[in-house]
Amino acid sequence: IYFGGGTPSLLSPDEILLFIDSIKKHQQLSSEAEITLEANPGSVDADRFAGFSAAGVNRLSLGIQSFNDASLHALGRIHDRAQAIAAIEAAAKHFETFNLDLMVGLPQQNTAAALADINQALAFNPPHFSCYQLTLEPHTPFAAAPPANLPDDDVCAEIQDELEARLAAAGYTHYETSAFALPGHQCRHNLNYWYFGDYLGIGAGAHSKLTLHDRVLRQMRWKHPAAYLEHSAAGQSVQETQDVGVADLPFEFLMNAL
Repeated sequence: IYFGGGTPSLLSPDEILLFIDSIKKHQQLSSEAEITLEANPGSVDADRFAGFSAAGVNRLSLGIQSFNDASLHALGRIHDRAQAIAAIEAAAKHFETFNLDLMVGLPQQNTAAALADINQALAFNPPHFSCYQLTLEPHTPFAAAPPANLPDDDVCAEIQDELEARLAAAGYTHYETSAFALPGHQCRHNLNYWYFGDYLGIGAGAHSKLTLHDRVLRQMRWKHPAAYLEHSAAGQSVQETQDVGVADLPFEFLMNAL
C-alpha cells in the first residue's frame, strides 16, 4: 500500500488506520505488507509519526529535497533545514525503513553543494534514497517562469556521476533509475512498476494497471479533486480507460523492465 502525494500526511493517524482497515475488509493483507506514507517535513510532527506507525504504516518517505535553506526557498518548499533534520530524526525513531527524497540540479547549485546535501543525508543512515534532477514540468509555475541560474547539462551530469559513486561507496545499490537502497530496503512499490506488476490507484488523478484474461487495462481517475468527488459519488470515478492489446504488451513490458 502506498499513500502518495499530494500530502497524505495531512490525514490523521486515525484516518490512515480507517483506510487500512477498510482494505483489510476487502483484501487479505500479508503481515509483511509494505505500507508507505509520503510526508513533507513542514506538514507533520513527531507525534504524528508515532501515530502513523501505530496505525500500520511501516515505511515513511520524506520529501527533504535539500538541506540548503536558499535552495528550499527557491523551490517554494514550506520547510527549512532545521525542520528537515528534526523530521528525519523522528522518522528514524519510529520507522525501521524510511526514504529521503533529494533533488539535484537546483538553482545556483554546483557539484560541491549537491554532494553536501548527500553527505548530510548519509549522516542519518537512511535505508533508502531517491535522488531526482529538477525537471521543469509543463503547466507548472517553474515551466512558465524558469528559475535563474540553473546548472547546465555538464554540471548536472557531473553531479549524477559523483552522487552515484558516493552512494555506492556507502553501500547503497542503484537498483532503479532514481533510487538507491541498502540491502533488503528496495521499495516494493517501485519494484512492482518495473516488474510490470498490477496496481489499483484510488483518489484524484490516480492511475491503475490491471491484468485481465485477455488484455492489460490502464485507467486514470479524474484529476481535479472536485471532479473526482462529483463523479465518484455517481459511481464514475474513472476518467480515462485504455486497453493494452496483446500486440502492444512486448513494448509495454520492455519500457518498464529495461
